[in-house]
Amino acid sequence: MRGFDDLARFADKFDRKIYGIEPGSNQPLLDMVAAGRHGLKGWEIVESSEQGMLAQLQRAIARDQWIVFLGWQPHPMNLNFKIAYLTGGDAEYGPDFGGSTVRTIARPGYAAACPNLARFFANLAFDIDAENAGMKLMLDDGQDAPTAAAALIKAHPEKLAAWLDGVTTRDGRPALAVVQAALAK
Repeated sequence: MRGFDDLARFADKFDRKIYGIEPGSNQPLLDMVAAGRHGLKGWEIVESSEQGMLAQLQRAIARDQWIVFLGWQPHPMNLNFKIAYLTGGDAEYGPDFGGSTVRTIARPGYAAACPNLARFFANLAFDIDAENAGMKLMLDDGQDAPTAAAALIKAHPEKLAAWLDGVTTRDGRPALAVVQAALAK
């Protein structure tokens, strides 16, 4: 099974149910079923909550049952469970599994006025694996954001080096060395 169009072939395995989250968050699924797209006419979208959906997922896995549910990234579920995202949902979720791009914007002239910070923002890039891991540290392991961020940076010093490449402190020292020293404490 690879895509939304494959679900109908296994309707009985899934009990014709797709598990969602809070009402109001499942509209693409509700619209898909209402329109009968992907052969899903008559399927039920089970709306509850994020935690309710994840509990249902855990029960299904424990019972070796088939389940289809609303998943997204970043989220710890991507590390806690073996998840296969279904293809073919561009009409409902947009291209690239509904992926998006986050950009930093600033007022005109900001980069010229603050080139050091502009350099940092230009260097700053996150990847979905690190975001999943950071959320897991906070949501599953109970760490606060600064502790989780420090743990991720310590585990991936190459990311820190890339973010701080060419960036200096206010007094002109290389920022990477200063941050590394602070993390070592």
